[in-house]
Amino acid sequence: MKQWIYSRNAVYESLRAGRRQPFTLEIAQGVQEKGRLIDILQLANKRKVSVKRVPRGRLERLKANHQGVSMEVSGYPYAELTDIFELAEARKEPLFVLLLDTLNDPQNFGTLLRTAEVVGVHGVVIPLAHTVEVTPAVVNASSGACEHLLVAQANLHQAITALKDSGVWIIGLESDKQAQSPDEMRLDGALGLVVGSEGEGMRPLTVKSCDLLMKLPMKGQIESLNAAVAGSVALYLAYLARGK
Repeated sequence: MKQWIYSRNAVYESLRAGRRQPFTLEIAQGVQEKGRLIDILQLANKRKVSVKRVPRGRLERLKANHQGVSMEVSGYPYAELTDIFELAEARKEPLFVLLLDTLNDPQNFGTLLRTAEVVGVHGVVIPLAHTVEVTPAVVNASSGACEHLLVAQANLHQAITALKDSGVWIIGLESDKQAQSPDEMRLDGALGLVVGSEGEGMRPLTVKSCDLLMKLPMKGQIESLNAAVAGSVALYLAYLARGK
């Protein structure tokens, strides 16, 4: 299913990744062709993408910060869980997977995808339903990082079981008093990090499926971090523990 993605980084990374079929690139009339826009036009030329200069008002249909650029592309190429296993094997690294349990906010999803790509996560798993998907808003929020990531849609419980059967340690982010501090657990091996939804956290079955629950230590007055910030901190802790 075709869709319009927007903003310079999102369009650039989609062209650079080469995983989607680009159809038409629209540039707002009057936009100065410099910096990232030059890179976009060069890549579009290499891939023989049709380029159109259009009134800025046409891009306003996106109702977003389009930065004068949009591109019609094929739908997001979701991966299979086996693809994630194969990538870790090809890199000769212990599995590093981010699992998102019914996350709903595109901005939070995009932020987590961006962090996941930066720290070298092999793949991201999201549920089959009741969750945000990789929409144009998510592509924009991730600054195009999702275009380089393997994102799989799966039954989360079954995915966790498959990961555990392969020796992956499943750690869920939780604010529960019984949850352990990061310095009380090892994060350097095969790891699946689970982040729950913004309001409810992880579902009960997901909590039961975790090997350990981790709580980030805090000194301030507020009770918790939001899903994107907490997940990003946890991903970086694992990244540092893995010595990368």
